[in-house]
Amino acid sequence: MAPTINPFILFFASIFTSNILLANFLGMCSFISISKDITSSNGLGMAVTMVMTITTALNWIVYNKIIVPLGLEYLRYIIFIIVIAAVVQILEMLIDRLSPNLYMSLGIFLPLITVNCAILGVSLFMQLRYYTFIQSIFYGLGSGLGWWLAIMALAAIRKRVDKSPNVPAALKGPGLTLIIIGIMAMAFMGFSGMLNVQ
Repeated sequence: MAPTINPFILFFASIFTSNILLANFLGMCSFISISKDITSSNGLGMAVTMVMTITTALNWIVYNKIIVPLGLEYLRYIIFIIVIAAVVQILEMLIDRLSPNLYMSLGIFLPLITVNCAILGVSLFMQLRYYTFIQSIFYGLGSGLGWWLAIMALAAIRKRVDKSPNVPAALKGPGLTLIIIGIMAMAFMGFSGMLNVQ
């Protein structure tokens, strides 16, 4: 049974209060690695948003029109990953053709979107929470935009902090990055009383 959540509330909640990255900590590998550069972060954020929106919609269709009628629920993980891999492969070819510089700057992380746990997590949450097709599209788009917002914020903060002479040498690099991510997660959790979709 589908929850009666307004798709627009679901959209804004998935960006802020239920941010797939900062509330569930899914998709951290590429988030930490690519966020050193604003241009690459923006490109990856757009790619993740596009893949997340498209695959959530496609996986809803595949799950409700093929998997459930055929009684293949036990194969949903494999089928969801196949759909995600196909969409990522098409997107990778498009980015390579349209923007070779972005393609080179993203490097290995573009094909690794296939195994980005945030994208699979959104498809699984959509299925476990019994979202309708429209709710799933809004949830996928909102989750992608939330991921994009988080990586852009981290890239901007890291760029500013890297130039600061006040950062102790022992904190530079991964230590400070993890502290910043923790503070960002607490800041996003501050919105949790406004909208809740769990």
